[in-house]
Amino acid sequence: MNQEIIKRAGEIIAANTVKNGTYNNEICNLSLIDEDGYPTTSVITPAKSDGLKAVYLCTGLESNHARRIAKNMRASMSFTSTEYCVNLVGDIEVITDAAVKSEMWYDGLAYHFPGGDTDPNYCVLKFTTKRYKLFIDGEDVAGRIE
Repeated sequence: MNQEIIKRAGEIIAANTVKNGTYNNEICNLSLIDEDGYPTTSVITPAKSDGLKAVYLCTGLESNHARRIAKNMRASMSFTSTEYCVNLVGDIEVITDAAVKSEMWYDGLAYHFPGGDTDPNYCVLKFTTKRYKLFIDGEDVAGRIE
């Protein structure tokens, strides 16, 4: 049963990303540690996912996200609705590789980055899951990604 719930969680995450979903207001909560050592949560649009293992997000190099990650890579993410709750805990990194930036680019980013996927301020965040807690279809499942 746990493997079915884990698979379903990966499908939920994918459906809530721009690249795998319907590009219809996909959002998740991203929590980072701020400059004063407190957790802060913001809503952000995920670009792509790899099951529970990794989630990619797009932001600016000058954003609070990128500045906070430079000081502390620990993060958590959640995807929630009245039907499920997918909580992920792990590490997050800032990626500026041109190929990754191009792969993660989607039209909605043009408003923030007029230079397109080569805009010098545009970057990708890669969240890598270390552990998860899931509530899906009435089942609670927790574990670690090895």
